[in-house]
Amino acid sequence: MIHCRKPSLIRFAAMLAVILAMSPLKAAECPDSIESPVTVTIPAGSFIMGSTREERETAYLLDEKAYGNTVTRKRGWYEKEPTSEVELATFEIMRVPVTNQQYAIFLSCTGRTPPTVTREEWDSYGLIHPFERAQPYIWTSNMAPEGRQTHPVVMVTYDDANAYAEWLGRKTGFLWRLPTEEEWEKAARGTDARYFPWGNRYDARLLNSHDAGPFGTTPVGSYPDGASPYGMLDAAGNVFEWTSTSAGKARHIVKGGSWDDKGCGVCRPAAHHSRPDGIKHIIVGFRLVRDRKQK
Repeated sequence: MIHCRKPSLIRFAAMLAVILAMSPLKAAECPDSIESPVTVTIPAGSFIMGSTREERETAYLLDEKAYGNTVTRKRGWYEKEPTSEVELATFEIMRVPVTNQQYAIFLSCTGRTPPTVTREEWDSYGLIHPFERAQPYIWTSNMAPEGRQTHPVVMVTYDDANAYAEWLGRKTGFLWRLPTEEEWEKAARGTDARYFPWGNRYDARLLNSHDAGPFGTTPVGSYPDGASPYGMLDAAGNVFEWTSTSAGKARHIVKGGSWDDKGCGVCRPAAHHSRPDGIKHIIVGFRLVRDRKQK
């Protein structure tokens, strides 16, 4: 009997350890310092930014096949992607987007309002998603929504992302910031002007999009075969990501496409899309660039 019960006790102890690690007490702790998130290094040099006519045509055809209409073509979604050669210095960027788990520590340390939105706010955005679709992503405390600890944090504004970067700098001793559109695009596609992080052919198995995904966020890094040439993950699909590049008054460029996109023309690194700074959207998150040691 004793020998039969030992494996069960071991399994129970392991499960208990996982539960305790995810408990409110653990999540509420504010450490004096934390380890820097894992980054990938993007070497100095030039790359081709934007898209050719051929790439844009490919994107429109993908969308038309998926949606059964020509809306993106008629609205010229991909016409603001002129090609240019851009020179960048070496930089480091987070391998995956910031997770709910990481963001929870920030909330516990700063007292900042958790990601949430009221029905009135949500309706004011005029989105195609009903408020009920946002509810699973709403935080009711400093704890991430159940089962989503390793998912990318969403419903964060542009200011929220910058506040996290400033706090992370104090905790790690490095300077952190949102990437520029140029930095994000190079990290996502490399230097050969490929259409997607993995190459020129779209493959719905390599990202979290509405083509083959669960129609919701997934844990970061779930699609390792969809990595960029530098090893950046989730560079297509899952969530759009804030950049520091302005798109006009109180708007900034977001990159990467999301879990609710089909096609997926907008999931290309070259796609040029923006959102209002104050929006708290279920398809928008962020990752950061690490600049250098704090002085």
